[in-house]
Amino acid sequence: MNEIATKIEARFSELGVKVQPSEIETRLDQLINKYKVPPEEARRNVINYFLKQHNIPKTEFFAQRETPVVKVTDIKENEKWVTLRGKVIQLWESTHESVSQVGLLGDESGTIKFTKWTKANLPQVEEGKSYLFKNVITSEWQGQFSIKLNKTSAIEPLKEDIEVGSTPVEHRGAIVDIQSGSGLIKRCPECNRALVKGACGEHGKVEGIYDLRVKAVMDDGDKVQDILLNREVTEALIGITIQKAKEMATEALDQSVVLDLIKSKLVGRYFIVSGKRLDRFILVDTISQDIKPIDEDIKRLLATAASPVAQEA
Repeated sequence: MNEIATKIEARFSELGVKVQPSEIETRLDQLINKYKVPPEEARRNVINYFLKQHNIPKTEFFAQRETPVVKVTDIKENEKWVTLRGKVIQLWESTHESVSQVGLLGDESGTIKFTKWTKANLPQVEEGKSYLFKNVITSEWQGQFSIKLNKTSAIEPLKEDIEVGSTPVEHRGAIVDIQSGSGLIKRCPECNRALVKGACGEHGKVEGIYDLRVKAVMDDGDKVQDILLNREVTEALIGITIQKAKEMATEALDQSVVLDLIKSKLVGRYFIVSGKRLDRFILVDTISQDIKPIDEDIKRLLATAASPVAQEA
């Protein structure tokens, strides 16, 4: 809050208005900690309060500024205004009404999370399409950088298809959980977002398109890793086509039978996965069963059986 207050105070100072940082911090503290308002929304609320108090037009405070065009890997500082050329890789379900869209975008150098605030009134973006994201602000949380789009930002569609780069990674461990949103799902035909109770967060009630996916959690004994399997990888791993999954759901009058099948084949088993890292997920390209941990378990059992204590028993 001290950093946010300092930046707000500095901007008002540029406009020739003296605002006490302590007063800014007090208001931020009340909004964020007492009323649980998201930091960016609290920041806007405090700015608007002082704009009204000093009779300053919003257009003057939020004047468009020229920002440098950077790559994703160039983003290494918090609260910096930048411009990005990137492709929207994935859209996630928004969990707060103040957020219009949230997801991942990427360029040749890597990927980064983006958040678009509802009050920004910016156009909606679609998965798989490339855009120029102008005048966005960087944000950092626990060493991970992201970008925010607000009223001063702009989004312009690009005709070119930006190729997204990422360093392939490998992970091995046991699948310990299959997360909600796995199995046979439906997607919005307009924006490709997964439907929730038959509705898209952007386009409302729509006739969804079936898809098959797995969102799982792997544990290697030291840490957990979220993985995401698309339809093709899921079909090959589970041994079921999307058509067969639809038939199963129709016969049972319940789509959860597909999820139950996936859980029975994956949970508790060891796998090796490889693919691209997208934020907290590994987008799996290949997955195979890992027999090494099983071999080690068998060796331990054999060693125990051969011990003198075991023989006496």
